Amino acid sequence: MRIIHVAVIAMLVFAAAYVYRIKMESTVRTEKVLQLHAEVRKEREAIAQLRAEWAKLDAPGRLQGLAERHLKLKPINARQFDQLKNLPERPPSIVNPGDPDPIASMIEKIDPDIITGSLPVPEAAH
Repeated sequence: MRIIHVAVIAMLVFAAAYVYRIKMESTVRTEKVLQLHAEVRKEREAIAQLRAEWAKLDAPGRLQGLAERHLKLKPINARQFDQLKNLPERPPSIVNPGDPDPIASMIEKIDPDIITGSLPVPEAAH
């Protein structure tokens, strides 16, 4: 009979220790969740503060004041525009509209006698 009592007491102690371990793990996890909630709340508050600051910096009235203070812009008047007939001629197109490869067409039209870059001109053989 004593062996059964000792076994039951050992099982109860084991069960109590197991329940205590589960309780401690759940407490640690609960604290971690609460800490994460606090961090999320803190980050949301920081985001809200940054959005408010951005709205303040991006306000049209503030930008208008900065532009007037720092840029030497003048209002446009109707005399600043010219007629279309006074525009310069359009530069010639170096690419034909129907070319399937416009870059190859531009390369073909480059004058090979024009030397570009920093390479020296090759000297004649002695």
